[in-house]
Amino acid sequence: MRVLVIGSGAREHALLIALARDPGVSALMCAPGNAGIGKIAEQHSVDIASGEAVAALAKTLDADLVVVGPEVPLVLGVADAVRAAGIACFGPSADAARIEGSKAFAKDVMAAAGVKTAHSEIVDSPAKLDEALDRFGPNWVVKDDGLAAGKGVVVTTDRDAARDHAAELLENGHPVLLESFLDGPEVSLFCVVDGETVVPLLPAQDHKRVGDGDTGPNTGGMGAYTPLPWLPEQTVTQIVDDVVKPVAAELVARGSAFSGLLYAGLAIGKDGPAVVEFNCRFGDPETQAVLALLKSPLGELLNAAATGTLDRVAPLEWQDGSAVTVVVAAEHYPATPRTGDVITGADGDGVLHAGTKLVDDQVVSAGGRVLSVVGVGADLDAARADAYSKISAIKLPGSHFRKDIGLAAVEGRIAIP
Repeated sequence: MRVLVIGSGAREHALLIALARDPGVSALMCAPGNAGIGKIAEQHSVDIASGEAVAALAKTLDADLVVVGPEVPLVLGVADAVRAAGIACFGPSADAARIEGSKAFAKDVMAAAGVKTAHSEIVDSPAKLDEALDRFGPNWVVKDDGLAAGKGVVVTTDRDAARDHAAELLENGHPVLLESFLDGPEVSLFCVVDGETVVPLLPAQDHKRVGDGDTGPNTGGMGAYTPLPWLPEQTVTQIVDDVVKPVAAELVARGSAFSGLLYAGLAIGKDGPAVVEFNCRFGDPETQAVLALLKSPLGELLNAAATGTLDRVAPLEWQDGSAVTVVVAAEHYPATPRTGDVITGADGDGVLHAGTKLVDDQVVSAGGRVLSVVGVGADLDAARADAYSKISAIKLPGSHFRKDIGLAAVEGRIAIP
């Protein structure tokens, strides 16, 4: 099977590394890729937002399967164009991708499916903002209704800060979603979905804030770990049965059947799981940790979903132990990052590239989240030690990373209310 992966981040690097372990995968290609991906896959230029361009490239490369990594091309219908060209594609249609592309659509689907989520309200006019804010609090959750790469959310007890963020979104023409605050620790559960067939992967936990102790602004994600020692196994079953399967069935009923990776972000509160958001693709940085423990052939799994045969796939097998991803970010990230700095020590096992490129045969920084460093071990403590040991060999001027990824779980400081 010849596989073409669309994207350029550490998520795509992780997908390609896992695909390379699948004996059924005969060729790996990526567009556009990055400096690290170039070592394991052919790289090609493409406008990833153009379904026509991606489909044409897939045909030129004689790809048997296209895997679309980022959300923007999925929301824009790239998977539809690839399928229309007669090529199997792992990724939902534009219609189904609205589960991430429009939070209002996602809320409507959840309401119809009877899935627990935060109370919410859409504000589309500055004139309605203050009155709406008064109906929420003392914790305000303010979101961009569209795609915001994980950074369009403000959670605060400061009403003025909530108002400022909402006003800025409205000024830029973006409707605002106000939500009630959900208590309890957050969980990311990835599920491979084919219509009403749902295959869950290992649960993970992301760390969104830029600083240790969950301080500072939100980012696209500074690290993740899996599995979650504090999460009962039956809770994963509950999430699949009470959240993911009903949503998948509702999308089928609407004629918008989901095919691809459905990512449920949840808060596990005293009354059980409640949905924070859905995404229509593998999440970054959780993917890097989750796929590090996958023993089953990834190409076979993704191709089964893409070809409507997911119900015939054998139960997934996982490596024992834990995996941790730590993101190494450029100076100033999540504000405008400094780029163009030479990176050394980033060619070892477990060092996945994101914002990198080759310039004069040197690897240089080319984005905010530059590298994802993955450690594995017999337990979470050992996996953390492995990840941070690998980071110590990497040199990138001005870079920063969180030193506490997974630490609260190791120390037993995470509990379901």
